[in-house]
Amino acid sequence: MADPLLKIEELETFFPIKSGIFKRTVAHVKAVNNISFDIKEKETFSLVGESGCGKSTLGRSILRILEPTGGKVLFHNKNILNYSSSELRKLRRDVQLVFQDPYSSLNPRMSVRELVSEPLFTHFSISKEEANQQVDEMLEKVGLPLEQAERYPHQFSGGQRQRISIARAFILKPKFVVADEPVSALDVSIQAQILKLLMQLQEEFNMTYLFISHDLNVVKHISDRVGVMYLGKMMEMTDTDSIYEEPLHPYTQALLSAVPKSDPLEEKERVILKGDVPSPANPPSGCPFHKRCPKAMEECTTIEPEFKEVKENHYVACHLY
Repeated sequence: MADPLLKIEELETFFPIKSGIFKRTVAHVKAVNNISFDIKEKETFSLVGESGCGKSTLGRSILRILEPTGGKVLFHNKNILNYSSSELRKLRRDVQLVFQDPYSSLNPRMSVRELVSEPLFTHFSISKEEANQQVDEMLEKVGLPLEQAERYPHQFSGGQRQRISIARAFILKPKFVVADEPVSALDVSIQAQILKLLMQLQEEFNMTYLFISHDLNVVKHISDRVGVMYLGKMMEMTDTDSIYEEPLHPYTQALLSAVPKSDPLEEKERVILKGDVPSPANPPSGCPFHKRCPKAMEECTTIEPEFKEVKENHYVACHLY
C-alpha cells in the first residue's frame, strides 16, 4: 500500500496566556491537542466541528502559517516542521491555502491578473508573456471572463472573488490544498458552484484536499473521509458514508441531527446540546465533551477516552465503545 501524501503525528498547537506585570505564561490555550491522521494522494479529507474547535488552527499549523508546539507533519515522508525558511519557500509550490474570506485575502490594490500571476513570479523565473498565458488558462478554468482580468477585487461579487482566490492558489498546480471554509461566506446557490469547481480542478490536476467546514451538508458531497473535531481533539474519523449512516460519537450524532432534511415531512430526532463549548484554555477533565453529552457516564468526567479503531477504518474517542 502506498504511503500517504500527508501524515500528521501527535500535532499540538498551544497559545500561551500571559498575566501580571512581567507577562509570565500562566496557562495555555490548547487549540490543537495531540491529533494524528493521514491523507492519501488525490483524497479529500474533511474536518468538521463547531466554531472554535481548532480546525482552522490545525489547517494553518500543517502549512506552518502557525508554528505548531509539537508533533510531526510528514509530507512525502519528510517532516516539514524541521524545514528551514528556504525549504519552506520551495514547499509553498506544492502546498497552498484557499482562505475563507475572499474579501480580506486579496490585495485591493492589485488587478486580477497581478494577483493570479504573483505566485508564478515568486517561485519561477518566467517571462511576462508566459505568465499571462498561464493566467488566461487558469481564469478560464475557474470560470472568469478574460476581459475582467484587469479589474480589481472590489468590482467582483463574493463568488467571483473566491474564484480569483482559487485561481491564485491553483496557478502553481500544487499537490496539496487546504481549503479553509471556502464556501461559508457565500450564498447557498453559489456554494454549489464553487464546490463543483473544486471537484473539477481536483480531478484535472490530481490534487489532494484538506477541506475545513462547520457544515456537514457541504462536506457530504466533496469528501472521501471525515474527521470530527471538538475542543482541539479528534472525536471521530471514518469514510463519508459511515459518518452519515452510522455516526458513533454523541457529538457527531448531535451535529448530524442539526442538518436540515430535504424532505420536510421526514421526521427525525433532534439532539439538543446543552451549554456552550468550554474554553480551550480551561478544558474539562476526562472527556472534553462530557459536560454537554446526553450519554455521559461517571467515567467520562475523570478518564479521557482513547481515540481508537472500533470498526474497520472507523475511529472514535468515546467510553461507549
